[in-house]
Amino acid sequence: MTRSIRIAFRADASLAIGTGHVMRCITLAQALADQGAECVFLCREHPGHLLDAIRKRGFEVRPLPLHDPADTISVDSGPSHASWLGTDWRTDADDVVTALAGDTVDWLVVDHYALDRRWDNALRPFCKHLLAIDDLADREHDCDVLLDQNLGRAASDYNGLVPEHARILAGPMHALLRKDFSELRAGSLARRHLSPAIRNILISMGGVDQPNATARTLAVLQQTDLPDDCRVTVVLGPHAPWRDDILTRAAAMKWPTEVLINVADMGSLMAASDLAIGAAGTTSWERCCLGLPALIVVLADNQKDAARALEREGAAIALKRFPDTAFNIELEAAVHELINAPEKLMAMSVAASSMTNGQGADRLASSMVM
Repeated sequence: MTRSIRIAFRADASLAIGTGHVMRCITLAQALADQGAECVFLCREHPGHLLDAIRKRGFEVRPLPLHDPADTISVDSGPSHASWLGTDWRTDADDVVTALAGDTVDWLVVDHYALDRRWDNALRPFCKHLLAIDDLADREHDCDVLLDQNLGRAASDYNGLVPEHARILAGPMHALLRKDFSELRAGSLARRHLSPAIRNILISMGGVDQPNATARTLAVLQQTDLPDDCRVTVVLGPHAPWRDDILTRAAAMKWPTEVLINVADMGSLMAASDLAIGAAGTTSWERCCLGLPALIVVLADNQKDAARALEREGAAIALKRFPDTAFNIELEAAVHELINAPEKLMAMSVAASSMTNGQGADRLASSMVM
């Protein structure tokens, strides 16, 4: 009997990191499992972790222990996001080796801004191949494949950062999206071509939304002249710290406003929406696949480049970084403009849909199990 391909994922979610890294790894794991691979997740139990969410999707999780950073963080220089790890890279590597319990996996997938070539080197004896998922091109990786799904990213951006033999997958055509997005794509695009108008607004600021950009957005919409038949849907992650505040604000809105927690069917919500207001994270490529025009809120420095690139391509409008004082004015003006310019709404949809077809996860999974 043929042995299953074994794949380990090293990624974290937390109140500081957000949920995007783990969620896109889950997407790749699901595509791999569909092709017969066995997947296990190695995640540290930070506040805001997603261990239960991973298990609910049928994957094994081997938790990594929490450490006192004062006892473990080394004095040598590291990536700019090193603090996200909750320990130093050596301790993290040791924890992963312990969690693997002597196994050598076929692929080790690492999706973590706090880890670099040194960690990769330490784990090389325990994997046949290593896949690094990155968005920043700001540090070295010792990998066989590197995936950077951001718009405007080129393979040359990683010159000198990866081994010469490494295969580089650059750009949103390689974005890791769940299969339901590609399946919903044709119907979503057809609906927008038929009737470009704003009747359903979707607000999604990521899995955590620590600065509560959702509340500010609802406050601005409350003062905006939306169509009478407009509806608003707010999506929050399971660890969203401002949930009670959002529920109160939603109940006071002039238009029907629904708040959904820990949504499992984001694709259908996006396909039924006419405008998204959301963070410039990994969900940007989900919106693009379905041709959903977006007003992008930059909530972190690492989202700036993606937001600007999407705006340059005409796929979205990038707002001032929250909580800039100009945010309210820009948001209200952008919504008002699109309400009265269905042709611009249509043009944004067409531009967005050209970014990705949603099949990146299946293509990558197929190449990994060959």
